Amino acid sequence: MSNKIPHGEFAVSPDPEDPRLSQSVAGIDQNGEAVETQVVFERPLTLFLNSQEIVTMMTIGDHPEMLAVGYLLNQNMVKIDDEITAIDYDDDLEIVVVRTARKTNYEEKLKKKTRTSGCAQGTVFGDVMESFEEKLLSTDATLKTSWLYAIMKKINTRPSLYLKAGAIHGCVLCHNDKPLIYMEDVGRHNAVDKIAGYMFLNNISADDKIFYTTGRLTSEMVIKCVHMSIPILASRSGFTAWGVDLARQANLTLIGRARGKRFVVLSGAQRLIYDTDVSSETDEPVKHRRKGAQEDAVS
Repeated sequence: MSNKIPHGEFAVSPDPEDPRLSQSVAGIDQNGEAVETQVVFERPLTLFLNSQEIVTMMTIGDHPEMLAVGYLLNQNMVKIDDEITAIDYDDDLEIVVVRTARKTNYEEKLKKKTRTSGCAQGTVFGDVMESFEEKLLSTDATLKTSWLYAIMKKINTRPSLYLKAGAIHGCVLCHNDKPLIYMEDVGRHNAVDKIAGYMFLNNISADDKIFYTTGRLTSEMVIKCVHMSIPILASRSGFTAWGVDLARQANLTLIGRARGKRFVVLSGAQRLIYDTDVSSETDEPVKHRRKGAQEDAVS
């Protein structure tokens, strides 16, 4: 795969003003007074691979083609060297069909799926775990701490559905200090899959990329990141024990609790280059750090 990088920062990013993604709903607040609040839409999308129905996903509905391709890639149903001959999306029927030159039949495989901790019924298959051990992540990739701080500031101040309505996860593909692709969805794994689909369809190399997520660093997040061959994974949220174990097994750089000037590295620390005077960075207020700990428990 080539190292084709999108021109400039945020080549793709959320559009919080898109009326298809959220709406205003009337309610009552803690004082019994009328309020208007924004809520995100959640709609089904049924995915077919050639003539076979694969799964129905709950999604906000943007970038369905990228979500479909990324899901199939991360479930090892479409290979990195497969030829996709067509992607057909019908908005009225809420169906997307991915067609490949290679004949496929996953009837038996679909019976062996294992549900994971991701919201909206994320799944991972046995042979994905088997291929996990074979993945070799780039040892040349590096992450300067100045890049990490710059990325966090740019992402946290970018207009998003999360800032407008909440109840959503965000994932960002970055190169050095530049956020490139920013996707959101009701399930963190959907946001990951959209980025995987974008990378595949636009022939973007993963070897020197950084993946940032707002959600927990779970086993599913680590598995997907390694499967995508991205060597660095960072989050403002916390870790799970199995996520850490898998990251260490795969030599993935795993950075969590990245808020303000603070972060914790639990795997792959050799890729970090400490080029920042931490005292010059602004820390997150204590009340926000406490809120972040609460977010870890439910994200």
